[in-house]
Amino acid sequence: MSVSIYNNSSFTDSPYGLQLRQTFATPGTFSVTIPAGINRVYAVVIGGGGAGASSTTSANGGGAGGYSAGWTYVTTSVTVGAGGTGTSAATAGANGGASIYGMITAGGGSGAATNAGGAGAGATTPTGSTSTISYTGAPAAATNAVGYAGGGGTSGGSGGAGVSGGGGANNGGTSTVAAARGLITGGGGSVNTTLAASGGAGGQGDFYNGGAGSSGTGILFGAGGGGAGYTSNGSAASGNNGGNGGSGGGGGGAACNSGTAGSGGNGVVYLYY
Repeated sequence: MSVSIYNNSSFTDSPYGLQLRQTFATPGTFSVTIPAGINRVYAVVIGGGGAGASSTTSANGGGAGGYSAGWTYVTTSVTVGAGGTGTSAATAGANGGASIYGMITAGGGSGAATNAGGAGAGATTPTGSTSTISYTGAPAAATNAVGYAGGGGTSGGSGGAGVSGGGGANNGGTSTVAAARGLITGGGGSVNTTLAASGGAGGQGDFYNGGAGSSGTGILFGAGGGGAGYTSNGSAASGNNGGNGGSGGGGGGAACNSGTAGSGGNGVVYLYY
C-alpha cells in the first residue's frame, strides 16, 4: 500500500526528530534562552522583504527576503529584519533588514530600483537588481535571471524565480505580468496610463498567494500587489498604492502616479531543538 506524504500527518516540515521551540517574528534584536545541555540548534532564518518603488509615472516591485537554514551554535541573541517601508516619494524602494541567529544569516530583499525590480536576497542584502550568493553557496543571479535568489525584473519582466524571488518591473502599456513565483516572492510592478490598466500581481508563493494588482481606468489604478511571504499572503494593491508584502519576507508592490509603494514583509526566525 502506498502512502502520500501530502496527506500523512507523520510528515512535517520540521527537521527530523526536532520540534519548533521558539519563533521570533517582530523586528528587532532580542534575548534568547536555550535550555542547559543543548549546544546546537537548527535555525530557519528569513530576512525582511524589500519595499516597492514609487514614481510620478510607473515603478517596480521589491525583492523577497533571503531564506537560510542550518545547524548553528547556541547564542543568546537573535535579530529579525524589518521589511523595507514604502513611501510616496519618487525614489527607489527601501531594502529589507537582515536576520541572523548564530552563524545562520539571511539578507533583506532589495528595495526596487528606479529602473528595475529589487533582487531577492541571499545570505546578505543585495543592491539593485542582482541578487547575492545564498547561505548554501548558490551563486548570485543577474537581472531577470532565475536563481536561489532571483534577479529583479526589467522592461515589464516578472523578475527571476527562486527560493527568494525578484520583484516585477513596470510597464508602459496597460497591463504588466505578475512577479515570479517561489518560496518567498517579490512584489508586482505598476503601469502608467490614463486608459484601463492592471498592475502586476505579487509573486505566487509555495504556501501563500501574492496580492492582486489594481485595475481600473485613469491614473488612480495600475499599482502592483505585494509578494507572498513565508507566513502569509501578500496584500492587494489599492488604487495607485502598492500592496504590502506578506509576513516572512514578501516584497512590496510598486506604486504608480505618485501613490504610496507597498512595504516589505518583516522577517522571521525559527529555532528547532
